[in-house]
Amino acid sequence: MTQARKPRPPPGSRLTVGEITDLFRRLRAANPHPTTELEYTTPFELLVAVVLSAQATDVGVNKATRKLFPVANTPAAILALGEDGLKRYINTIGLYNAKAANLIALCRQLLERHGGEVPRTREALEALPGVGRKTANVVLNTAFGEPTIAVDTHIFRVANRTGLAPGKTVRAVEDTLMRVVPEDFKRDAHHWLILHGRYICKARKPDCQHCPIRDLCRWPEKNHPGEQTRAA
Repeated sequence: MTQARKPRPPPGSRLTVGEITDLFRRLRAANPHPTTELEYTTPFELLVAVVLSAQATDVGVNKATRKLFPVANTPAAILALGEDGLKRYINTIGLYNAKAANLIALCRQLLERHGGEVPRTREALEALPGVGRKTANVVLNTAFGEPTIAVDTHIFRVANRTGLAPGKTVRAVEDTLMRVVPEDFKRDAHHWLILHGRYICKARKPDCQHCPIRDLCRWPEKNHPGEQTRAA
């Protein structure tokens, strides 16, 4: 006698509280200690790397900072390079002209207002040139251990596809995630969701066959065993 097949959850619905807990348990089991793929050793290096990462890949940023940080990895040292000097290290990154200008202004403000240290509050971080809410969330979470969630394109996609935290805007998704993610998982949720979106729940060719949360996912376009993968 064959066992009855478990019904698939309805497409487009939200995950239940129990399913959300199960989702993060599985992501934690697969990667117990997630972290950013940006290379850094200090909060300031992380801040610089995150500013540079806007509309750029972590791989591309790391290639640039491997050359920059041995030469200049403090606000004073980068300020001493000057805008043109800084550009020589980051000119392989998209929007490097604007990013160089922002980083010089950021370093000057850190020295003038914060004693050269990266501030630990959202308000102070968002007041820095080139730093928005997403960058502030990354720094607060990764450098200082705050339970913040920075919603980038990967997290926005995963949250909407799976039914974890559907929302039409980045801020709406962030607010929902902060409400529904259990406290035990909130510290690392940012990294788990980014990595899942980067390597499994990809935009064009999601790897549903190897997805650890496929049975929970509410995305109507997801494929099941034996089905061909369809792009988003």
